[in-house]
Amino acid sequence: MVIPPIWKKLPIMLAVIGAVGGAVGIATLPKQFAHSYLLAFMFFLSICLGGLFLTLIHHIFDAAWSVPLRRINEHLGFLLPVMGILFIPIAIFAPTELYAWLIELRTDPAAAHADHALHSKQPLFSFGGFYGTAIGLFAVWTWLSYSLRKWSLRQDDAGKDNALRVLCTRKLRVHSAYGIYLFAFSLTLAVIMWMKSLEHQWFSTMYGVYYFAASVWTTLATLYVITTVLQKTGPLEKVITKRQRLDIGVLWFAFTVFYAYIHFSQYFLIYNANIPEETFYYVKREVGTWKQIGMVIIFGHFLVPFVAMLNQDIKLKLPLMIPLAVWAWLMHFCDMSFNIMPLIHKSGFTVHWLDFTCMAFIGGVLSLVFIKYFNAHKPYPVNDPRLGEALGVHQYEDHK
Repeated sequence: MVIPPIWKKLPIMLAVIGAVGGAVGIATLPKQFAHSYLLAFMFFLSICLGGLFLTLIHHIFDAAWSVPLRRINEHLGFLLPVMGILFIPIAIFAPTELYAWLIELRTDPAAAHADHALHSKQPLFSFGGFYGTAIGLFAVWTWLSYSLRKWSLRQDDAGKDNALRVLCTRKLRVHSAYGIYLFAFSLTLAVIMWMKSLEHQWFSTMYGVYYFAASVWTTLATLYVITTVLQKTGPLEKVITKRQRLDIGVLWFAFTVFYAYIHFSQYFLIYNANIPEETFYYVKREVGTWKQIGMVIIFGHFLVPFVAMLNQDIKLKLPLMIPLAVWAWLMHFCDMSFNIMPLIHKSGFTVHWLDFTCMAFIGGVLSLVFIKYFNAHKPYPVNDPRLGEALGVHQYEDHK
């Protein structure tokens, strides 16, 4: 399969168009730009974190079926250092356009300290806490993604050196063993600081798990598309079988249910407790068309993919699964909008042109970097000891 030239140029076109549109937005609509950029950032951050998570659990469970997919997930996870650079606009606009508590700390420190919800969360909710946390989070993600990718690529170069191959495998398992705890803590802290703190007086003990479930769900949809494209265009043609596509679909289906469970549980517990410090979050999201977006998330984010993937054979049918992946991206966009945009679009859901330019810019930049990573290395881990098992080839020693 030959990729049309227009598709090869698409990431550059998206990045350029997004950059130009973003520059116009900064000059004319800084508040809208800041929120649109945060929306796009949290959307793509979820995919990068999902790639890191899938890499970690691959090594923790010593999985065989996901070996041909491992390099894709490693590259997705290694986009996190790039996300650190793309965080700069958020860092700039945070105390002026985004976070009310940072704006209050900057303009009226005395009033800010009179805010009990803000004062009780010191020193995390402070200028030093906000920027220090961001630096720490990207440092942790860079270390984890770099370490996993480093030993994976070194394993490719091991050749017939079995000792080195074993060493690389053990290193990958060690980094994954402690990395899963760092991942859980860092993801939770990130979504609290960058998305939940938009309304710092709100409380939810399930918010980190909620974002995690949505992140992995969206990443699995993305992984299905990338895997299919790379299989059809050649790089993974010999290593991707029905088993890989089926198992991606099974995990995707599982996280469809898990996400719905977490999101419903968060809503139900807040609704049942009926505490003003918690309920105001959902009351605000029942105004105007935000209520309809809530229904879209219920039926579109859960019911549609749940029913569509209920049949086992459907997970192998590309004419259904590829559009379903696009649908998943749309639902995740609605989900992130539901969390961020009611602060500036109080009367209802509004899709602004800056939403598209910011999505185009970040998506284009990440696509360019991902393609560069993928072309610079082997498309799959050629020396992974489980590769034969993943392909259904089993070798037995002759003990005669």
